Amino acid sequence: MEKNKEIPFVHHQSAHCETGVASNLLKNRGLDISEAMVFGIGSGLFFVYLPFLKVNHAPAISYRPMPGRIFTRLAKRLGLKIERKKFRSEEEAQKLLDQKIAENIPCGLQVGVYNLPYFPDEYRFHFNAHNLVIYGKKEDHYLVSDPVLNHPTELSAKDLEKVRFAKGVLAPKGHMYYLTEIATHIDWDKAIRKAIQKTCNEMLAPVPIAGVRGMRWLAKDIRKWPKKIGNVKTNYYLAQIVRMQEEIGTGGGGFRYLFAVFLQESSEKIQQPILDDFSKEMIAIGNQWRDFALQASRVYKKRSQLEEVYNTLADELLVLANKEEDFFKRLKKALK
Repeated sequence: MEKNKEIPFVHHQSAHCETGVASNLLKNRGLDISEAMVFGIGSGLFFVYLPFLKVNHAPAISYRPMPGRIFTRLAKRLGLKIERKKFRSEEEAQKLLDQKIAENIPCGLQVGVYNLPYFPDEYRFHFNAHNLVIYGKKEDHYLVSDPVLNHPTELSAKDLEKVRFAKGVLAPKGHMYYLTEIATHIDWDKAIRKAIQKTCNEMLAPVPIAGVRGMRWLAKDIRKWPKKIGNVKTNYYLAQIVRMQEEIGTGGGGFRYLFAVFLQESSEKIQQPILDDFSKEMIAIGNQWRDFALQASRVYKKRSQLEEVYNTLADELLVLANKEEDFFKRLKKALK
């Protein structure tokens, strides 16, 4: 491969890395699709609480499906084809990446955040499901479009190898992906309806760790934590909840605002004005999630003087679970 190679690629900043990468890759292949539409059609809204799995020394909580799932679902619903590869060796991973760059194919990569040199220290934590695009090479540096930045950047081959093969939970194992086929005709109505039904079903799933039931389990545990593990550890757990909800590119409110934008765009795209009403409701729910995060942060920063603070937080979470249960039941019925 030649030492300097740059694929024409337009960088767009986004709220969330996986949906931003998907939107950018598609835009650069001629399919103009917003990040919110990628997120919604990929059924990206979710909630899961895994008390038995520790991430950053706290119970795992996610407001979205497993990494890669959003783009995979989007591809299925829009008739796209994506090639995905994982590697045992760093050499093989770099070799295929260089090959794709030589073929003018920009590639999405899953990487660990902790060793990204362009991230400020406060954002460096052990999270291995970050996504970015490589669209060229200049000497020993790769050209990077990281959608959480407002401009493209670069990574040395050594730094890129380090983040592609980060260790720990959700280890990327050099994971790279790229588009191989774009559909000539897209049935937006069918794609949007299927996506919304899937999101409703997942949020209303009859399993204790997922959707509104997962939220209720977390509320129950927040009440128990102070006596069970002490205030210091409880506050650390609360900080991790807020980080996953507000600070890792969710667009705020645990992706609720992003989902609201999807509903608003969908109302116009498939001529369903009722979705605009649901969009406004979801913004209000997102605001309540923000309030929950604000109250939780006041607790772990020791700025809250309220007695019964943990019970109050648990109560807020139960109110949200009830609201979302009602919301998704009505949304599911509205598009049948």
